[in-house]
Amino acid sequence: MKMHSNLLITGASGFSGQHACTHFLKKGYNVTAVTKETPLTSDKFSSNYCNLINKDEVMNLIETCKPDFVLHLAGQNNVENSWNDPISFIEANTMSTANLLDALRIVNTKCKIVVIGSALQCEPNHLDTVLNPYSLSKTLQVFIAQSYRSLFDMDIIIAIPSNLIGPGWSNGVCSVFAKKIVMMENNLAEKNLEVNNLLAQRDFLDVRDAINAYEILIKYGQPGEMYNIASGNSYSLEDLIIELRSLTKIDFHLKIKVESKFEKQVNINCLKIQELGWSPKISFKKSITDVMEYYRRLS
Repeated sequence: MKMHSNLLITGASGFSGQHACTHFLKKGYNVTAVTKETPLTSDKFSSNYCNLINKDEVMNLIETCKPDFVLHLAGQNNVENSWNDPISFIEANTMSTANLLDALRIVNTKCKIVVIGSALQCEPNHLDTVLNPYSLSKTLQVFIAQSYRSLFDMDIIIAIPSNLIGPGWSNGVCSVFAKKIVMMENNLAEKNLEVNNLLAQRDFLDVRDAINAYEILIKYGQPGEMYNIASGNSYSLEDLIIELRSLTKIDFHLKIKVESKFEKQVNINCLKIQELGWSPKISFKKSITDVMEYYRRLS
């Protein structure tokens, strides 16, 4: 990797995107942060507004920035909302990717691109296993990325992170629960925490560990490969709530919305990324503690 490489980060204002901008700036990359809304304000990196589903705007972005690397984090990722507006999710997660890859095909096919998939995606030849419109949109996104790799010999890598947690604004269950508990601490909410399935299993990975993995993929990832990125540990939502209880003096009541059903423990094979030298460094307890402290600072 050449010094001061130009790295374009889409979805820069999102949960992962903000951590990515901070991380790669510290590592000496020339970062261009791309947002759908108002550009980020910083004197440390270039910030651009771009609607990635607008082909002309994307082409102008790529011609202007001429990135050596792209970390494609942009998209929509709320499963519940995807049921209400599936087309917007398909647009945000597929057309944005197609426009981005096509602009790079025209301007610089040697650019190395890391596309962020989802643990909820499925194999294109098993579309009958799609669970929701979000899952469909991420499955199509990855299929587009893999197709551009094979059709145009582009340097495209797929990263599949597990459930990301850590400090920062997020719609994930850890953040939702932590935010509610902090509101309880400030007498801004009833001391009730609603949960669907207490026995639901998740692999929770700190977002900062995920960003470290993305950097390793930028440096050493093999084109056309798909890399799982996970902690290797399975936690139930009950485990999460026990950890949260240990971090507050508030005595809250659990409201179980449906009868809890046993789920198999999550077991994600991360051998490919581990062989490149990556392993998670931040413990589950540390991640949850940092989430709580983040929302306390905001309150």
